[in-house]
Amino acid sequence: MYELVNQLLGYIRGIWRYRWWILGVAWTVSIIGWIQVSKLPDQFKASARVYVDTTTLLKPLLRGLAVEGNDQHQLLLMTNTLMSRPNLEKVMRMADLDLKAKTESDTEELINELQENFSLQSAGGVNLYTIAYQDAKPELAKLLVKSLLTIFVESNIGETRKEQDSARQFLEQQIAEYEQRLIEAEERKTRFQQKNLKFLPNERGDYYSRLQATQEQLAEAELELKIQQDRLAVLQQQIEDEEEAEPLIDETDELLDPSQEFSSELDPRIARLEASLDDMLLRYTDKHPDVAATKLTLASLKEKRRAELAGRKRDAAASGSTAIDTNPVYQEMRIVMSEAEADIAAKAAVVEEYKKRIENLSAAVDKVLQVETEESQLNRDYGILAQQHQALLSRLESARLSHDVDVRSGTVRFRIVDPPSVPLTPSGPPRALLSSLVVLGGLLLGVVLAFLMSQIRPTYDDREALNTETGFPVLGSVSMVWTNAQIRIRQRRHLGFLLGLLALVSVYGFVMFLYLSDVDPAWMLHRLQEMANV
Repeated sequence: MYELVNQLLGYIRGIWRYRWWILGVAWTVSIIGWIQVSKLPDQFKASARVYVDTTTLLKPLLRGLAVEGNDQHQLLLMTNTLMSRPNLEKVMRMADLDLKAKTESDTEELINELQENFSLQSAGGVNLYTIAYQDAKPELAKLLVKSLLTIFVESNIGETRKEQDSARQFLEQQIAEYEQRLIEAEERKTRFQQKNLKFLPNERGDYYSRLQATQEQLAEAELELKIQQDRLAVLQQQIEDEEEAEPLIDETDELLDPSQEFSSELDPRIARLEASLDDMLLRYTDKHPDVAATKLTLASLKEKRRAELAGRKRDAAASGSTAIDTNPVYQEMRIVMSEAEADIAAKAAVVEEYKKRIENLSAAVDKVLQVETEESQLNRDYGILAQQHQALLSRLESARLSHDVDVRSGTVRFRIVDPPSVPLTPSGPPRALLSSLVVLGGLLLGVVLAFLMSQIRPTYDDREALNTETGFPVLGSVSMVWTNAQIRIRQRRHLGFLLGLLALVSVYGFVMFLYLSDVDPAWMLHRLQEMANV
């Protein structure tokens, strides 16, 4: 630490030996700098304040119906891109600055100058902005601020309308594409239904419902068939018992007339079945199970009737008959048995038909599963397309409503608080600050120069420094004995340096007084030159 402090003191003593260089450089730099600062052209700063109003009464009323844009985000984007190159090129054309740009380099120089001199700052309030431009020509600065303010106001409306139109055109294009895809999907569904109609659900339900219903119907038909068969067995036993109990008719009884017309107890049954068949044919087709069963029963009864009539004719031709043929109870039992046999035949036909249906449905289970899978995929694709199409239609209506709201009321409105104006007094350049920097720069440059001189022509103030620098042992030192004349000369030099420094400070203070008093030093120099010439 001691060595560091000792070294630092050595540097200071070396700089002090060349203190007149510091004062000379400071005076030279200050005078030249003050003259150049005084010759700088005045800068006038034109400005305008604008308030961006993003609140509107229609927003809460149309919430959920129209598309709500992020006005703050849009405003932030607009302020950040206001100084973009396209906007600055528009400002150049509006202010006729492009006429001065003969080459590409001139254009780049003008754009860079505009970017440096333009400023957009928040004016302290919410959505309150200040646009300013500084130039030596006040009218040009005002015109440039006015041009940029116009772009700031109009760019929001134009960009918003352009985005809305682009969004609406995109939605309309997408809706047309989805409508075409929906038509194609509907055509595929129609062709699929036509091809697989018998495997698709109908008014009787789907495949599994029809299979279950057919199985239930088969069980009911088999149960009814069993009941009719049991009934027929009972009737047959009763008839056999009745036949065994009746005696034979005497051969001398009156014979039947062979020429008479015979009738059968099956005739009423056949008539009823024919009437029932005619009625069913009016409602069903020939392939209906009930129609097919009735036809089978009717054919069976007719065959029995023909056999019965043939037997009776043969009996009539014979010499005698049994007494039971004239028994009304026996005849009624025969009729009931015939009806039971007909019902059994019909139910058997129905059972067979239901079995065939179940076999057909069971054999088509793989095909049904494939059809159901394809139908589910078609329905899913169609549902997705329909949902997207409906969502696009809803978005399109919201976009149209938002466009109407923006056209009629405007979601973002601009209010110019202060129009573009230029103050009478120049706003720059900051000559007082520049003059201070000139003085400080001159002093700093003098100190640097004095330090360099001390390093080029070094001196040693003590033995330790000389010993360290040369590497030779220093046996002793001889102190300087100053005479009175030398002391007076030395004091006068110190006084002269102090007076020179005070003079520099005094001149700096005078320059600062002139700037703070709004007196142009260039005008003062001009007046002094005139006085000197006189």
